[in-house]
Amino acid sequence: MVLPKLPSIRSKREIGTALSEINVTPFVDVMLVLLVIFMVTTPMMQSGIGVNLPRAETDTAPAEEGLRLAVTAEKYIYFENSVININLLESRLQQYYYGKPKKILYLQADENLPYGFVINIMDIAKKIGIETIALIIEPIEKKNRSR
Repeated sequence: MVLPKLPSIRSKREIGTALSEINVTPFVDVMLVLLVIFMVTTPMMQSGIGVNLPRAETDTAPAEEGLRLAVTAEKYIYFENSVININLLESRLQQYYYGKPKKILYLQADENLPYGFVINIMDIAKKIGIETIALIIEPIEKKNRSR
């Protein structure tokens, strides 16, 4: 009976070193493609809240920091970019303004909302002690007439 010749220890090491190296080039290629995809799609996902603001000739810029509350024509209330129910608005406002010395609220209300709904939101804000409620509008562009 003839025994097969076993490979030497040296030949095992040579084979092992060649197989233990991982080719990372395809991995890097895939990661770069994913990075480009996320860089292109992320700005598209950060769209604003669709509020059709009323227009006015005067433009006022917010002077101080405060909470921005957006209300859409469908009566969805956006509190810090999340939709909340009007019944929870009072408690959420109390939590937000707890311990803050100045209580300022900027209200972005759609121009097609009923007047009573906007007043209801303002009443809730006044109940918890908000001193200043500013209504955000979109300014009308003035046409320059040159003669």
